[in-house]
Amino acid sequence: MNVEATSLGGLYRIVPEVHVDDRGEFWRSYCRRELVESGIEFDVCQSNVSVNRHKHTLRGFHYQRQPSTEQKILTVMVGALHAVIVDIRPDSPTFLAHEAFGFEVGDRSSLLVPSGCATGFLTLVDETIVHYQMSDHYQPENYTGFRYDDLAFGVNWPIQPVVMSDRDRGFSTFDTTTL
Repeated sequence: MNVEATSLGGLYRIVPEVHVDDRGEFWRSYCRRELVESGIEFDVCQSNVSVNRHKHTLRGFHYQRQPSTEQKILTVMVGALHAVIVDIRPDSPTFLAHEAFGFEVGDRSSLLVPSGCATGFLTLVDETIVHYQMSDHYQPENYTGFRYDDLAFGVNWPIQPVVMSDRDRGFSTFDTTTL
C-alpha cells in the first residue's frame, strides 16, 4: 500500500498494490502494519456499507463530536463519487479548510479521514456502493452534521444534489459551538 498525505493533516489517500492475473485482481484495502509503518494508528472496530441507488445522491456533511475519536477509511466498491472532507478541528492549522477527491471503482484507492473532520460525498453514477471501516463505534448522541452547501466552506460540488435524506437537507450551517 502507498499512503499519500494530502493538504489536510491526518487525511491520507491509500493506494493499494493491485495483483492481476487471468482470474481477475486482488488488492489489500487495509493493513494495520503498513499504516503503523507510515505513522498512522487505525484499528477497525466496525464496518459499514452505504448503498446509493441513484446518481447525484448526497450524504453529509457528517461527523461525530468528542468524546468520539472516530476515524474512517472510505473505499468505493462499485460506482463513482465526489468526496469532500472538511477540517473542523479547532486546533488544526487547516481548521475550516476542505479538500475534494474523485473516486471510482477502477482507481481502487481509499481515503483515511482523521477524527475531527466532516465527510460528505455525492454519487456520480447509479448504484454506487461505499465501504467504511471505522475506528470507533457509532455513538448516536455524538453524531451530527452541517449543510452541504454551507457558504462558510465554499465547496464546489460537480453537480447539484438530487437525492438526500430529510436529515441532511435539514442540517443548519456549521456552528463551532457544536464541537
